[in-house]
Amino acid sequence: MKEKEKFINWKGLLLAIFIFLLFYYSSYLQLIPIAIFNIDLKNISESMNVILSTFSNFILLLIFILIFRKDLVKEWKIFKSNIMENLDIGVKYWLIGLAVMMTSNIIINFILNLGQAANEQAVQGMITALPWLMLLNAGIIAPFTEEIIFRKGFKKAFPNKYVFIIVSALVFGALHVVTTMSSPLELLYIIPYGGLGAAFACMYQKTNTIFTDISMHMFHNSALILLSILI
Repeated sequence: MKEKEKFINWKGLLLAIFIFLLFYYSSYLQLIPIAIFNIDLKNISESMNVILSTFSNFILLLIFILIFRKDLVKEWKIFKSNIMENLDIGVKYWLIGLAVMMTSNIIINFILNLGQAANEQAVQGMITALPWLMLLNAGIIAPFTEEIIFRKGFKKAFPNKYVFIIVSALVFGALHVVTTMSSPLELLYIIPYGGLGAAFACMYQKTNTIFTDISMHMFHNSALILLSILI
């Protein structure tokens, strides 16, 4: 039992599963505004999808802040006390993750000619519909919730740093692919997403504050959305 506890914290694992399930089924929160405003489910526009997604992500964020409020206060102090060093570490790992993401995407597209990942196509459609709300949703809110789930939750579940990094990267990568993929070959996109996820896990492991990850994840998503809006 003691040997296993080096790799798995069972109490932390239960918490990680709980918050993951909250995230996975968070779309049901959209039923609240749908019911209040009597929205026709058969004729939901892309713009309404963005609004409903922003609503459910915001409520989920509030729930996560309540669950982890003590840890978040503690880790904010750690981040703020040495902000430049934490950001310097974050940028270095982010650049490595970005390099892995870009290189693997190029190789996958060159060999298999799969085109853009389905998840990216879906996000692009939502950006086109309501660009500035998507900047708030995918650029600010989503990185905060995702880092709590895939980094903070998993770090509590897997004390061993190598297990934590691998599991965090694989699950993060898989969730960005399997929910929207149209072909089994698209599972290869777990590599680029997982590479970025591993970089986020490494910077959390190195700085011991989730706000390093949140900052870099927000920067990454917001930069891509702004480029999409402006170009």
